[in-house]
Amino acid sequence: MRPQSLDQFAGQPQILGEGKLLRRMISGGKITSIILHGPPGTGKTTLARLIATTTGAKWLTLNAIQSGVKELRAALAEARDEVATGNPRPILFIDEIHRFNRSQQDALLSDVEAGIVSLIGATTSNPYFAVNGALISRSQLFALEPISPQAMSELIKDALRDRDRGLGNDTIDIDDSAMEYLCSACDGDARKALNALELAAATSDRRDDGTIVIAHDDIAASMTGSLVGYDPTGDDHYDLASALIKSIRGSDADAAIYWLARMLEGGEDIRFLCRRLVILASEDIGNADPGALTMAVSAMQACEMIGLPESQLILSQTVAYLSLAPKSNAATKAISAARGDVRDKRVIPVPKMLRCTHYAGARDLGHGENYRSAHDHPSGVESIDYLGVQRTYYEPVDRGFESELRRRSAALRIQLRRDSEPDMEDGAN
Repeated sequence: MRPQSLDQFAGQPQILGEGKLLRRMISGGKITSIILHGPPGTGKTTLARLIATTTGAKWLTLNAIQSGVKELRAALAEARDEVATGNPRPILFIDEIHRFNRSQQDALLSDVEAGIVSLIGATTSNPYFAVNGALISRSQLFALEPISPQAMSELIKDALRDRDRGLGNDTIDIDDSAMEYLCSACDGDARKALNALELAAATSDRRDDGTIVIAHDDIAASMTGSLVGYDPTGDDHYDLASALIKSIRGSDADAAIYWLARMLEGGEDIRFLCRRLVILASEDIGNADPGALTMAVSAMQACEMIGLPESQLILSQTVAYLSLAPKSNAATKAISAARGDVRDKRVIPVPKMLRCTHYAGARDLGHGENYRSAHDHPSGVESIDYLGVQRTYYEPVDRGFESELRRRSAALRIQLRRDSEPDMEDGAN
């Protein structure tokens, strides 16, 4: 069911709609170098073939997984021969271009810049991370999105009707529930949807009249393999981790558990999840609930001992707790501000009274002079200027346990400031 023309191409109106840049480039036959990026099964290879067919350009193709510099140089030499004989520059399609290393990608630059080839690179990774900046600067980038359920429904109906390339030679009755599930569960991947449809049609029951009956369970059984659209080493890894963290930070336990489930189903590394939760417990919850860090560390230790599948229970419990805990990033902001001062301002010397006295001669240097231990004061607070300058870094929020720390902090700052300021009468003298 691979499309034979742009009109048959499913979805992608954001790049192929009327008036869009790529549509204009194809219509005008002016194909510069482009990079197509998007999830699997969205039609990157098909679109590249259609561009070559529509523009009449010679089609040269490489797969970056299987090809090296030798094959790349041979393809570029063939392209030079085409141009030298007066033919239009060919299209060089490189699938999985992100698998080429930097030197292999650099080998393309001179011929791309000279217009020897129109490069079309395809990648499932974020090109800004996976493709050399020099190559990106010479190319137009077009993002393909997962095919919408509406467009997927039309594609499936075409496959059911088409007698030459599809399943039109059989009478197939697919119920509404099965169709809806197929269009949504394939996660915008046309390849997966059509494979599942073909498998379901081949294995489902037939009525006496020969009609193939496809129900919801038939489609569900045919949707085999790992979770579509999740690469635990690629963009999805970072996007889903970001969604998980932001959902917990936003106190939406249901959303957070869903994103956790997506990552678990995709085979995410349990240690990575645990590390992120430990960091979040301190970064986004902090002293609003000091028990959150203990919870996260305990979860990390438990998951290390237990492993999957049971550790999913521990992770779910922890994610739910962290989501519903009161939030504060006061400690995060405090260390960020303090380190900023260390980097950007004059370094504050350690006051002599606070310097180490545990070596001979320290007292002669004045170290420890006028220092008074807080344990010797009835209140447990000895009013000393511990920094030497006026700075405020830690500002507790009025949420959770940190509201108590906020009250304590305000009282202590008043006490320290009042007791450490010189007597006004003495100051006049």
